[in-house]
Amino acid sequence: MNGGMHYVSLPKLKKGDKVAVLSPSNGLPGLFPWVQDLGLERMRTVFGLEPVEYPTTRQMGSSLRDRAADIMAAFGDTEIKAVFSSIGGNDQIKLIKLLDPAVISANPKPFFGFSDNTHLHVFLSGLGIPSYYGGGIMNQFAMQGKMMDLTTASLEKALFSGGKLRTSGSDVYNDIGLDWADKTCLHKTRVMEANDGLFWDGSAEVQGLLWGGCIESLVAQTAAAKYLPTRDEVVGRILFLESAEDIPPHWVVEYLLMGFGERGWFDVLSGVMVGRPKAWEFDQPHTTEQKADYRKAQRETITKTIREYNADITIVQNVDFGHTDPQIVLPIGRNAVLSPSENVITLDYS
Repeated sequence: MNGGMHYVSLPKLKKGDKVAVLSPSNGLPGLFPWVQDLGLERMRTVFGLEPVEYPTTRQMGSSLRDRAADIMAAFGDTEIKAVFSSIGGNDQIKLIKLLDPAVISANPKPFFGFSDNTHLHVFLSGLGIPSYYGGGIMNQFAMQGKMMDLTTASLEKALFSGGKLRTSGSDVYNDIGLDWADKTCLHKTRVMEANDGLFWDGSAEVQGLLWGGCIESLVAQTAAAKYLPTRDEVVGRILFLESAEDIPPHWVVEYLLMGFGERGWFDVLSGVMVGRPKAWEFDQPHTTEQKADYRKAQRETITKTIREYNADITIVQNVDFGHTDPQIVLPIGRNAVLSPSENVITLDYS
């Protein structure tokens, strides 16, 4: 059984469709246009879509009002069949109040993005519009060398074919970036490391509609308490979470989960799915051992905190979504099945 949030059904796209490419959080495409250009080229050549940029897409320092106007223009244009975010940032929550929910509800379409774009996902969920967590233009579309196969497969299902994706975790992963300021890096290939697979705690197979986002953004959402679903609205759902490139201390994750616990969420959620945390950044170039220690400590913090509220809920961690790659694009508002005994997660893109 799922809670009180009900979602509309959105049509899949066709080759040649126009899609909006916005920068609701940060105008970094203006600072690194060659990265954005590669992402748009991949959108055309790999997926056969026609990207349409807006006035603030490449504008550094654009106002909240101007960014909100671009969002409204994209949703209001019937020729635009989906909306993509170039990249994340850190202030998107402040523009949500500038959006017109009536116009967006009357013109629902899929939105793709992650990180700070959590705020738009939460807003759209509140309107009953399903969306997709992942698929950043400057990140996944403009992946150096070529796009990653698992990311492409999930995008194909989200955009065109629908159906289900089953995963037991990728064999390898990457969280060590290449410098966007160096144009030659676009032709390099990232170094991949062995992935540890899925970490399960709890034995019951569970299913539910997905809801969640970036941990740091959800901290702001919880503090604002303006757009979060109620306890009744998360009944039977699967909460997904992942941490961003600032590599937050574990108490941040703990405090967020305590907040959800005190809201009574862990009494009614079906399961929890946690993305593999990014543990390397240019200003924090951790060793392999340091990264493993960070991830282990985060896993233990999450399990311990949730178990204080629910002894049995199924938890799976180190999943391929969020700020590391390959990134599975998650279907928010659609069904997921967590199967511990099979070591399988099944995502429904119907």
